[in-house]
Amino acid sequence: MKIALMDSGSGLLAAAAAVRRLRPDAGLVISSDPDGMPWGPRTAADLTERALAVARNAAAHRPDALIVACNTASVHALPTLRAELEPDLPVIGTVPAIKPAAAAGGPVAIWATPATTGSPYQRGLIRSFAADTEVAEVPCPGLADAVEAADDAAIAAAVTAAAALTPPGVRGVVLGCTHYELVAGRIRDALQSPEGPALTLYGSAEAVAAQALRRIGAEPAPAATPSRELTVILSGRAGSLPETALAYEEGRLLAGTDAGSTALRGAAVPAPGEPTAEPAR
Repeated sequence: MKIALMDSGSGLLAAAAAVRRLRPDAGLVISSDPDGMPWGPRTAADLTERALAVARNAAAHRPDALIVACNTASVHALPTLRAELEPDLPVIGTVPAIKPAAAAGGPVAIWATPATTGSPYQRGLIRSFAADTEVAEVPCPGLADAVEAADDAAIAAAVTAAAALTPPGVRGVVLGCTHYELVAGRIRDALQSPEGPALTLYGSAEAVAAQALRRIGAEPAPAATPSRELTVILSGRAGSLPETALAYEEGRLLAGTDAGSTALRGAAVPAPGEPTAEPAR
């Protein structure tokens, strides 16, 4: 079994680690675009063109499924990717886990990039899945870039700034960018108050990993013999995990230097006719 993942940068690490935990025997292909990142500020057409190139680079290694581990790329490029690659290669997208967060009860905060915060796309998800829930949209300028660079001081500053914009008493926080899942512990520490309600973070990594297995008819097998097969593609070039990836337990897990674990829950974009992937309880 071989699972591919794509993103502009390190945001794919969380989903790749989730796949490795569910199926340690699966080979992994991770395809990113360091030459073209960040994708967020690009036009939809430009982003789609770059995402398609990254997907083609991954598909050339003949994986069984492809995870688009990027919210922005899933919004703009998923139909194009599926039109070209499916049905031969199942393509699994990612959306912010607003539905399960709202179902668990509010108030809820959605941490997202400034471009996504207040966007018609995010507002549409809120109307569809959280119309009866108190929701605060929290822009997180600089956080994704700081995570990508593994810049500890910049991460701390961005998390502190976003936490100051988050209303007190929220019960759930939706991590609306896959990069944020890599610093989930720091986000929790910044928001959880001793006297406040227990805080739940909602990411997408575990759900998209499970969805990828469902799409190819495979079951989780966390006790399977581990595979160390890891193919890294950087804007079409063969490469290796960047040094910055090793700053995160997910990156160390992929490199075989850390056991790795997360406690995030989330939702995945279904293919036509499939149920939406719900978080594990």
